[in-house]
Amino acid sequence: MPKKIDSLLNLLSPDEKKLIHKKAMPSFIKPMLATLLDNIPFTNKNWIFERKLDGERCFTYTKGKTLTLKSRNNKIINQSYPEMVEALEKLSLPDCILDGEIVALKKGVTDFSLLQQRFGSDETKKTVSSKTPIYYYVFDILYCDGYLLTDLPLITRKRLLKYLIPFKGKLRYVTHKNTQGKLYFKKACKDQWEGLIGKKRGSLYVSKRSANWLKLKCVNEQELVIGGYTDSTNPDYNFGALLLGYYEKGKLKYAGKVGTGFDETILTELGKKLKKTEIKKNPFQNYDESTKGVHWVTPKLVCEVRFTEWTKANKLRHPSYLGLRDDKAAKEVRKEGTQT
Repeated sequence: MPKKIDSLLNLLSPDEKKLIHKKAMPSFIKPMLATLLDNIPFTNKNWIFERKLDGERCFTYTKGKTLTLKSRNNKIINQSYPEMVEALEKLSLPDCILDGEIVALKKGVTDFSLLQQRFGSDETKKTVSSKTPIYYYVFDILYCDGYLLTDLPLITRKRLLKYLIPFKGKLRYVTHKNTQGKLYFKKACKDQWEGLIGKKRGSLYVSKRSANWLKLKCVNEQELVIGGYTDSTNPDYNFGALLLGYYEKGKLKYAGKVGTGFDETILTELGKKLKKTEIKKNPFQNYDESTKGVHWVTPKLVCEVRFTEWTKANKLRHPSYLGLRDDKAAKEVRKEGTQT
């Protein structure tokens, strides 16, 4: 069972207690986001290193007997992960806000495309398959029983989190390494992880992208906006490839096309969604390829792709489709490493 709040606060030093604030529980806290570091691993005594998880960001809000799971853009996702709601409700947590990632695992490695397979064709994700087991990796606690904890140092928040929650089964604590970031990154890549997240030990939790959290990727993955599609050479399929882009200074920049990673269900169901949003005007600022067999769509769907690298012309090299994301608005999609 979770520990009582008076015991939790007793874990804080007098100076740390000055950093917590008595406050009504917020209805939503915008997520802290990490900045990409171009895969340059480092070791620094002021930083810790956690496993980078490839899933869906998930915040847990418990207030009295009500437990709500929310995505990073404040969507309620209880219906998407009913078994996780059930597991968390059994803990009888105090009023609190947790930050973490829901993932599916394939041979011990988080797999976003596998996570997508648990959902049926219903766009609201009401149809959920139990064939894909999920896990909730929690890495932060932002609020607990009347106190806002975001001004505490990260390492203190993690200590409180581990003390509060009995991690077991589907609920897992995100462990970290205090030293040897370079060696840990090498091991992460060898074990086929997505990479690491480096976090400054003393960092506060801020609701924005911050250089105090850094992404070190073993593989290149990112979200991109679908702005069009091409006809398929197979008459049974609704499209052949997706035309992708990202926003820069308010303009949708073309980033290339992805034509792999689709199964028959995706080719049918995603194709239906695309046909419903077709438009006549090219939404890209700099599309420079053939328009034969090309259909433009309203740029509102966001997908995640894996690729080898960006070319000098800012195009994807060898991309593969992983799945749709509904937890990020299209207008927020940027080429990672840029903030415009």
